[in-house]
Amino acid sequence: MSAVEIEGLTKRYGDVTAVSELSLSVDRGEVFGFLGPNGAGKSTTINVLLGFLDPTAGEVSVLGTDVTNEPQSVKARVGLVPEAFEPVPNLTGREHVAAAVETKGADDDPDALLDRVGLDPDDARRPAEEYSTGMFQRMALAVALVGEPDLLVLDEPSAGLDPNGVQLVREIVRAEADRGAAVFFSSHILDEVERVSDRVGILQDGELTAVNSVENLRDDLGMGSVVSATVDDVPDLDPLRAVDGVTDVSADGSTVRVACAAPGAKMVALRRIDEHATVADLTVEESSLEDLFEAYTTDRPGGDDTATDADTDGRPAKGSGPEAATVGGERA
Repeated sequence: MSAVEIEGLTKRYGDVTAVSELSLSVDRGEVFGFLGPNGAGKSTTINVLLGFLDPTAGEVSVLGTDVTNEPQSVKARVGLVPEAFEPVPNLTGREHVAAAVETKGADDDPDALLDRVGLDPDDARRPAEEYSTGMFQRMALAVALVGEPDLLVLDEPSAGLDPNGVQLVREIVRAEADRGAAVFFSSHILDEVERVSDRVGILQDGELTAVNSVENLRDDLGMGSVVSATVDDVPDLDPLRAVDGVTDVSADGSTVRVACAAPGAKMVALRRIDEHATVADLTVEESSLEDLFEAYTTDRPGGDDTATDADTDGRPAKGSGPEAATVGGERA
């Protein structure tokens, strides 16, 4: 059973359509990266998914339950790190986690959860309203993990975290997916999304423009990889140009660069180079998720802006650039 099933979701605010006929599914044990520019409809989608908003049209099922009809049943099985989370005045970080344990009727040890997310015990006993952004994010993640939720919804979970904190979030996300939880991961830090996600969905103007693994999105756009080989003597480049899936070949001094749109083209091109020259150094540059995000959220020459069968990683089709992350210290 899928953890999330969204069919034809539309949400309007008066004459404004925030989300239009959105359909997607997320499996148990899957990390799904949910991306889009500001104003694309991500927050609206997440709020409907969590039962905070009713859809104008369409159906949303979470863990086999219709979230519109039974929102409280769904919330009991979901862990949430919201983009905006206001602390309860005068409550310590530990008291926030303990309150979540009591509310969910779980048997978690608040101290163990806070230790898992890396919040210092002394800080855990300070009022959360005194926390830095990074400390607050750690506490919010501990709250989300209460009760071993079947679905984790993480909206900008790495905001304000230092590099160690970002790495910790990544490890926790993968551990939760390995446990069998689905993770719905939304962030402007596209490198982090690429590192942890099994698939990504890209939303633009309320419509889903792509759903797939990052590797398959590269293939769909022909934005594969570039192989750069430093050789003792530049060989004849025509055999490289003849390789199926190679889109461009060039030489600059002793460096041969081969652009490959198809994954299999890399190894064939490397063998061709190795047959005709001695390779002293080799690098492979893959198109980043940031490159793909830009391509899918701007006009695509020769294409349309809707998800297709090729965009769904073998599943039937259902339906301003990223902000730079500021990494700062976590201690107030």
